[in-house]
Amino acid sequence: MTLPILPGHGRYAYSAISRRPDYSWPGGKRLAVYIALNLEHYAFSEGLREELVPGGAEPDVLNYSWRDYGNRVGAWRLLALFEELKLPVTLLLNSAIYNHCPELVAAFRARGDEVASHGRTNSERQDTLGEAAERALIEAVTQRIAEHEGKRPLGWLGPWIAESLRTPDLLQEAGYGYVLDWCADDQPIWLQTRAGRLLAVPYPQELNDSSTIIGRRASASEFADMIIAQFDEMLAQSHSQPLAMGIALHPYIIGQPFRLRELRRALAHIAAAREAVWITTAGAIAEASAKAIG
Repeated sequence: MTLPILPGHGRYAYSAISRRPDYSWPGGKRLAVYIALNLEHYAFSEGLREELVPGGAEPDVLNYSWRDYGNRVGAWRLLALFEELKLPVTLLLNSAIYNHCPELVAAFRARGDEVASHGRTNSERQDTLGEAAERALIEAVTQRIAEHEGKRPLGWLGPWIAESLRTPDLLQEAGYGYVLDWCADDQPIWLQTRAGRLLAVPYPQELNDSSTIIGRRASASEFADMIIAQFDEMLAQSHSQPLAMGIALHPYIIGQPFRLRELRRALAHIAAAREAVWITTAGAIAEASAKAIG
């Protein structure tokens, strides 16, 4: 009996990482590292929410105020840490932040950090929208960021990493160069769309404080140990092929003082090795890899 072929996405073909053409990052570096800082804003008493303590009814004052701690306190502490260690970041920005706390984005803008799109708000998902509505959402978010930053964003991470079947097509048609939703690799890879190609830059689900600390209940020290172990192992592996390592952070989680102290330990370990690795942004990784892999 012939078994049916499973449905596929058609975005990329299988490729073993050990059997690809070799290249290096700028400066001959073999490991690229970027920090993705999620700056998110949620509607009060409606829409989707991150339930740090599950089961609360709306209005969910506990979880809303806990999340808002990240914008009011945690992100500012992280900003100071990034300054101390001289680390660039990629902001994954809900465009609603411009209404809620525009001075926070301005502080990162003053550093020259990259701003990438993270939808309008994490109170909604784009995978539930029809094509016209999803296109309009992408266009509105893109325009909003461009108005404030003076240039359009080139990268996109969907709220809740939720995509419709057409999301890569719409992003490519809207002029985006890369997307962070696909975590299938340790190198950037091309996605096929109906009008061309779109680069998928690896975004971590393991080195992600939300999924690891909130989802799997890891401690702050365990999360820091994970970052250090990932970095050391990928640096060793990068002798065989160029690799891209991301660290995903949310200020209302990692910005809590006891977790921030452990994050400082992990990031200081990476910063101390800056001569051996390329510490950069997701956008710079996308640009360099697009040139390298053609």
